[in-house]
Order: sequence, then structure tokens, then C-alpha cells
Amino acid sequence: MSEFQDLSHQIELISLEEDQEQSRLLNSMIEEGLESSSVALILEAFPIEDRVRLWRALPLELHIEVLTEMRAEVRYSIIDSLSDTELKLTLAKLDNLSLIEWADSLPEEIISEAIQLIEKDELELYDQANEFEEDELGRWAERKVITLPFNITVEKATVLMERYSYDTPQQVYLIDRRKKFRGAVNYYEILRSENHVRLKTLALDNVTTLNGKLTLPESVEALEHSSLSALPVVDDDQTLIGEVDWQFALSTQREIYEARLMAGTGMDEGDDLFAPIMKSSQKRGVWLGINLLTAILASVTIGLFEDVIAQVVALAVLMPIVASMGGIAGSQTLTLMVRAMALNQIAPGNRFALLKNELGIGSINGLLWALIIGGLAGLWFQSTLLGSTIALAIVVNIITAALFGVLIPIVLDKLKLDPALAGSVILTTVTDVVGFFAFLGTASLVLL
Repeated sequence: MSEFQDLSHQIELISLEEDQEQSRLLNSMIEEGLESSSVALILEAFPIEDRVRLWRALPLELHIEVLTEMRAEVRYSIIDSLSDTELKLTLAKLDNLSLIEWADSLPEEIISEAIQLIEKDELELYDQANEFEEDELGRWAERKVITLPFNITVEKATVLMERYSYDTPQQVYLIDRRKKFRGAVNYYEILRSENHVRLKTLALDNVTTLNGKLTLPESVEALEHSSLSALPVVDDDQTLIGEVDWQFALSTQREIYEARLMAGTGMDEGDDLFAPIMKSSQKRGVWLGINLLTAILASVTIGLFEDVIAQVVALAVLMPIVASMGGIAGSQTLTLMVRAMALNQIAPGNRFALLKNELGIGSINGLLWALIIGGLAGLWFQSTLLGSTIALAIVVNIITAALFGVLIPIVLDKLKLDPALAGSVILTTVTDVVGFFAFLGTASLVLL
């Protein structure tokens, strides 16, 4: 059974139980090794009242961790249900990374209260993280890493680690007196080495450092190409900030994917499955309004050729084919472009070659399907002129779709807009208008 099938099975088992038994069953799953991220997904699958009840029944040490793993709106649905005392007790347990995660999605008054309640050390780390922008790696780096002077011996390093009761790490970071990064050592290599050996001689070769100003997609790509499970994060002066690991890369990649998936319909990756009806209606209604405007534009184009449609009814039957073929062709190109942009594969040097390639694909597919659709339409309505008309419209629309499928995401990216959010709406409008105009305009010239 896959992880997702297993999660679905766990949700089903819990949902079939009575209230008190649900909490007991969930806690027994946690004792058997259920991770906090899975607990968060399970709670998200329940209506708000049940979700809050299940969260309250979790072990206290998991409260913050599970909330941090949740989507923003889901997290707020629980926090908003807490009493003042419960809220203060919860906020007091926040660490710097959790507070950073929460800060962008909670009301200012809650974040201000959290800042007053969390421990001084955590607040200092939180302030350091806030020196970076939301999309910069330095904001999200784990600052609680083990650092040791690069020139000390294994014996001295062992004493220091025992004195400060460090948890067992995978890597130890070496720094100089000015806290500048000087290397990384595998923790188990320290344990295996002789006491007199100096740490700098145990340093791993070719450790890639990530600048705190890197964007999140760039840092994820660097982690993907690294053989290490974690990489150090430094500032412009090579001062060690912290580290990021493969778990960070996976969660960031998932968030980027979810954001692009939801953005295509005007929704947010943080949206709650059981969000209040009125709130969700308002949010989705705005997107429906935007789509209405684009649909009106296509309808106006059709209205320009009302007379020809009235005289040749077959045009109304064939119009959806023209729009559909252009829309599918355009979405193929757009999807390819959005993925390439997410992977930083689009550069000024390859844009023209890419455009030429997509136009070539569009031309071949346009001609091929124009012949097929034109032939079928001609036989269906016993009209060679009608078949030729729709064939021409198909060619024009598929080539147009390829052209704008490349240009629209490039232009939107230049304007600092997300191509995944607005690209599909603009492209659909373009292919509808061009397709209808080519089809009906040609028909008005040759069929009347």
C-alpha cells in the first residue's frame, strides 16, 4: 500500500469511529510512528469542529509541529478556535522557524503576542530570519546547527559536544573566530578519528555553500544536485547562517507545485478543504468574474458575425471544434513553458530557438488536423467550402496557440506576474478570439 493510500485508509478508519475513539485511534497511530506531516493531513480532512477536537487531544509536544505542517487557512481555523489561555500557551511554545512560517498567514495581533511570549533566543533567531525576503533562502534556513572551531582537535570537539549536550547531527559545521564558514565534517567521522586529529583535516571535499539571497527554487535545485543531505547557508561575507536539508527541498518543491496547481483556478495552496462557505464563495467568485470578462470578449467576437451564423447554421455546430483545438494546443505549449521556467531553463539565448521549435510543431499539427477536420466537416455538411473554411481556421488557431503559448509566460514573467496564474486565462481568450474570428471571418467572405 502506497503512502497516500495508507493515509486515505487511516482517515477512513478514524472517521468511522465515535468522537472519543477517534482521538484514541489517532494517538495510537502516532505511537506507531505516524509523522507530524501525516497527522496534519489527516486533521485537514475533517470539518473544523472535529479538527480542533482532534488537535487538542494530541500529545502536547506535537501541537506546534502539527500546526506548522498544516496549510495556512487550516492552521488559522484551529488557532481561531482556541481560548485566550490556550492561545497564549500555544504561542509561548513557538520556535523561530515556526513563527516565520506562521507570520505570513496570521493576524498581526497574534504575531505581536507571539513575539512577546516566545523565548529570547528564539526571538533573536526570528529577527535574523526577518532580515531576508520571503522568497529568499536565508529566511527559512535552520539556524540551530552545531558549529565548532575548525582548528581544534577531535578530543576538544568531543568535550565541547558533551558539555553542550548536542543532539546527534549528521554534519558539524566548522567556523573561524569571525563565524565564517570553513568546512563541514561528518559527525560519525569525528567519533571514528583519533583524539589528536584536527577537525579541519576531516572536512568534506567540495561542500557547496548556498547564499542566503538565493531564491527558494534555486536552492531546491542546488540541493537536488548535491550528494549531501544538508548544505550550509552563508551570507555574502561567508558568515554561516545555518543549513537546509532534503526535507526542506521536498516541502518547498511540494508547495511550489501546489501553488501552481491551485493558481490556475485563482485559488491559494493554503486554502482549507472545509473553509467557511461565504469566504470561499467570495474568493472563487472573483475568479469567475474574471473568466466572465474573457468569455464576453469571445462572445462579442461571435456577435460580429451574427448574420453569417444565422444563414449558415453549420458554423455554430463547428465553432466549438475550432476553440477546443486551439485551447488544447496552447495549453500544451504553456505547460511546457511554465515547467521550464520553474526549472530555470528559459534564458534570452534560447527563447527564439524555442519559439521556432513550437511554431514548427504547431504548423505540422495544424496542417495535419486541418486536413482531417476539414475533410470530415466537408463530408458531413456536403460542402467543400465549409470544410476548407474550418481547415484554415484550425491551422491559424493552432499556430497562434503555439506562438502565444511561448510569448505569454515570457511577458508575464517580465511583468513579475505568475505565468501559471494568469497564463491559461489569457491564452484561452486569445485562442477563442483568433479562432472564432478566423473561422467566421473567412466564412463570411466565402460562404455568403
